[in-house]
Amino acid sequence: MVTITRSDARSTRTPPAEYFTGEVRLEPLFAAEDPARAYGARVTFQPGARTAWHTHPLGQTLIVTAGSGRVQRQGGPIESIHPGDVAWIPPGEKHWHGAAPDTAMTHIAVHEALDGETVEWLEPVSDAEYEGRA
Repeated sequence: MVTITRSDARSTRTPPAEYFTGEVRLEPLFAAEDPARAYGARVTFQPGARTAWHTHPLGQTLIVTAGSGRVQRQGGPIESIHPGDVAWIPPGEKHWHGAAPDTAMTHIAVHEALDGETVEWLEPVSDAEYEGRA
C-alpha cells in the first residue's frame, strides 16, 4: 500500500530551545515504519539560527532547498551551503548546522534510527564557535 501524506496535513512547530539557538521552524515530513528506519524533516533557520552540537548514529544527509547556511564538524572548518548542495555527515560525527548570519536557510534533513535513536544532542554552539572565533 502506498501512503501519501498531503502537505496540508502536516504542521510546523518550534523545536525544543535546548537544542537550537535562534528562530527555527521544523516540519516533520516522514517517519519510518518498521522495518524501515529513515526520518525526514524540513527545517528553516532564520539568520544566525543554528542547531546545538549533535551526532547521529547512522549519519545525516542535509539537502539545502533555500537560502544560505553553514555546517561544521568538530575540529573542521565552517563550510557554506547553498540551494542544491547536499551535505553528508558520517555516523557519530559531532557537528552543527544552521543559517548564515544574514540569510535564512531551509534544508531537508534525513537520518536513520539505530535501536530507536536518531540523534544525540550535545552542548549549544557558542556565538564564538558560530562566528569561527573559537
